[in-house]
Amino acid sequence: MELHFRTEAEARARRDELYAKIARAADLYYNHDAPEISDYEYDMLFEELKTIEREYPALDDPASPTHRVGGAASEKFSKVTHPVPLGSLTDVFDEESLRDFVVKSKEKLVAAGYREEDILFTVEPKIDGLSVGLTYEGGRLTVGATRGDGTVGENVTENIMLIPGIPRALPERLDLTVRGEVYMPRENFEAVNREREELGEKLWANPRNAAAGALRRLKADRGALSILDIFVFNFQTGDLYADGHAPVSHNETIERIRALGFPTINVRALTGDPDRIIEAVRGIGSSREGLPYDIDGAVVKVDSLEMRGALGEGPGVPKWAVAFKFPPERKKTKLVDIEIQVGRTGVLTPAAVLAPVRLAGTTVTRATLHNIDIIKMKDIRVGDSVIVQKAGDIIPEIVASVPADRDGSERPFSFPEKCPSCGGELVWDSAAELAAEAAEDGEEPEPVEGGAIRCVNPFCPAQRERRIIHFVSRGAMNIDGVGPKLIRQLLEADLIRDPADLYGLREEDISALPRMGEKSAKNVISAIDASRGRGPARLLYGLGIRHVGEAAAEALVDEFGGISPLFEKTADDISAIYDMGEATAKKVTEFFSSPGARDLIDRLRAAGVETEKTAGAAETDGEAGDGLAGLTFVLTGTLPTMSRDEATALIKKNGGKVTGSVSSKTSFVLAGADPGSKLTKANALGVAVISEDDLFDMLK
Repeated sequence: MELHFRTEAEARARRDELYAKIARAADLYYNHDAPEISDYEYDMLFEELKTIEREYPALDDPASPTHRVGGAASEKFSKVTHPVPLGSLTDVFDEESLRDFVVKSKEKLVAAGYREEDILFTVEPKIDGLSVGLTYEGGRLTVGATRGDGTVGENVTENIMLIPGIPRALPERLDLTVRGEVYMPRENFEAVNREREELGEKLWANPRNAAAGALRRLKADRGALSILDIFVFNFQTGDLYADGHAPVSHNETIERIRALGFPTINVRALTGDPDRIIEAVRGIGSSREGLPYDIDGAVVKVDSLEMRGALGEGPGVPKWAVAFKFPPERKKTKLVDIEIQVGRTGVLTPAAVLAPVRLAGTTVTRATLHNIDIIKMKDIRVGDSVIVQKAGDIIPEIVASVPADRDGSERPFSFPEKCPSCGGELVWDSAAELAAEAAEDGEEPEPVEGGAIRCVNPFCPAQRERRIIHFVSRGAMNIDGVGPKLIRQLLEADLIRDPADLYGLREEDISALPRMGEKSAKNVISAIDASRGRGPARLLYGLGIRHVGEAAAEALVDEFGGISPLFEKTADDISAIYDMGEATAKKVTEFFSSPGARDLIDRLRAAGVETEKTAGAAETDGEAGDGLAGLTFVLTGTLPTMSRDEATALIKKNGGKVTGSVSSKTSFVLAGADPGSKLTKANALGVAVISEDDLFDMLK
């Protein structure tokens, strides 16, 4: 990788930019199991950072992500210190680098006195899963732990016990620790995502993250864990043989591990010839599509354990092994059409309809195109031949068009002038506006290419389903038992069109639906009835007005006494409220001046839903106090014993105020594990940061 910096200052600026990008990507990948970039893109960022540090040694900071392994162990689980660190491997991305590793390793070993003909390497697939350590005492599984940062991991023993492929007891009474890769077979992954899609839940990005999400769930889900599997690929410590015999090679170790009942992956080659090693790696790459599990590369290791010791370890990585990383698989297919999808917030997203193509183990027929700027930038036309890959190894995207294949029948794409769902007005949100609005909402501003075209009609039919799902959610009206699947059934049966229709449902309407008996129908009606008294703030939040979160809804109701006054308020009236931005004020006034808003609120009121504050009403349980009166709090991260909703309720109950973004007027930032940008902003502004224990002390 070549660098093109004129000064060290330019290199430093790029290094700092890479720090931020890698930290965000690693946090999403390791701690939230929700990557937004592919492994290959992450690897390229990492390689660029390593190149900068190599070319500019003064910029090689000990705190750099290049000196760390994996992610931190979650606070949700108890910690496990690995008896032998679960390290990572040096990555190589081309055959020249792989050959260089083999040749130089042989040269060093020959110089150390080993015969060249005795120097062999193993080649095996690199499973794309979650690395774990399994410890057995007296032949019984006692500890299962994730890799974490390589030295300290998470104790997930209870969950590990539920994975069928992991033996809970060995045929011999041995004390040992082995390392393996937990994964989700592709067939199971596709079934899980089909089910999540039916329920309206967010899809897993790829099998690795689906496996990690299941394994790192605090409350074990037997069904989710039963569809996981494992390959064990290394002996860490202890005795593999009762008589104390020590294996002399990796190949012998794998055979012994397999004999003890562990699933292992077959070594594809055992050779010292660089050409045969490269041939074996190519063979693994060409077999990717036909495998029942995901791989992201091939691992090449020195086979002799004694020779490994002679080569030694580098900073955090062994010198006797490398991982050859495959680039994302790409295929060429035909772009049949471009369709417009309208999301819950009204954003119009173009989607490519493709001639079916087999890619990374699945058949792809659709791909995201993000926005009109991307289409123009890549010069994508309907009828084009296009190159497709999977971002994050699951979300299909078009990499480029192939102009050389054009025959003149292709046509440029343009957005409709009106919303294709409701015929309503469309507006353009620039990338800068989207970033500013995210910051105003107290969210992490994400990089946005181009902008977004949005339908501003809040009653657009295309947005209906997601709006009702939001309305019944826990933070809003909290209607238990009314989930995405039931809402979809009610819409398809034409029993509801908007949230107010929920309050007109009868038990017989619901019991007549598939898989909904009389008892279920009675429970649903009871939950709907109970929601009528949730209060105007939760109702306002439940309406799904853009930028109006729970804190903003509470502030609006506190200021104006309910929802009805909002029909008469101007944007200036609303933005005058403390911590209420102009973007939020604009969206509130747009909603309450739109056709249908007054009818919706009138129907909700007629159904007995509380739309205005009543004298002395309290929307939190328990005794109220004033120990936090006059103080404003912002919450970030995961708290040890409370959810954010519970912490918010506690603060409000004691006279405090909770807002969504940090400003100089913020009294305290209540921070838990994995805090976001709010903590950074608090430190920059000198706002006091407190823990959950500090909050409890304030309330004593």
